[in-house]
Amino acid sequence: MKIFDAHLHIIDPKYPLIPNQGYVPDQFTCKDYKEKTKNLNVTGGAIVSGPFQGFDQSYLKKALHLLGEGFVGVTQLPYDVSDDEIIELHKLGVRAVRFNVKRGGTEAMVNLENVARRVYEMVNWHVELYIDSTKLKDYFSLIVNLPAVSIDHLGLTQDGFHDLLRLVDQGVKVKSTGFGRLDFDPAKAMKQIHAVNPEALLFGTDLPSTRAERPFQLSDMELIIDVLGENEARKVLCENGVNWYQKVLN
Repeated sequence: MKIFDAHLHIIDPKYPLIPNQGYVPDQFTCKDYKEKTKNLNVTGGAIVSGPFQGFDQSYLKKALHLLGEGFVGVTQLPYDVSDDEIIELHKLGVRAVRFNVKRGGTEAMVNLENVARRVYEMVNWHVELYIDSTKLKDYFSLIVNLPAVSIDHLGLTQDGFHDLLRLVDQGVKVKSTGFGRLDFDPAKAMKQIHAVNPEALLFGTDLPSTRAERPFQLSDMELIIDVLGENEARKVLCENGVNWYQKVLN
């Protein structure tokens, strides 16, 4: 079965790394990623910038070059980024901008709407949020009015999950990733999200699973197949991600 890995990190110490809450991740290069996924039929994916990479774009440009066709980037941008830089990043394969509510290291949420609308109108990018579902009630009216949004790691928490489902009903996508980060059963959560919108779930390995209690395992993919069946799992494992990230290729 083909895989579009909608959430992976590349950590190359040749490029700037910033301690985040006292944490600096271990090395995980493009070569490491290829080795970890050599037995998976990965046809593409999304390289996601972490809080420890700040607004540095150099690592992402290199990673996009090394991983090549089929891979896109999810970056972090300051509020005052120039139009020229956004256009350059788009040409290199970036397709989204991330706001990290949980760990910081990105632009402040007060600037979310302006940044989200700007990049959407310019280059049709969406916004990705790393946020606990417990916080969704505080930002619900803001998120629901944004042009295009995805939320990482099934929202992380059971508390507030009903707000996540409300957002899914309004078109928000959810990454079926980071099962070792959750405080609830991912199988039940995926069933509920899929019931609301079969196109909402996007699979990703979350490699190298920085700070997760349990890293990605092949059993995570098997769980998706067991829960949703092969036909629907095929959408989650590949088709939904391709449609979400590669909707603008030029």
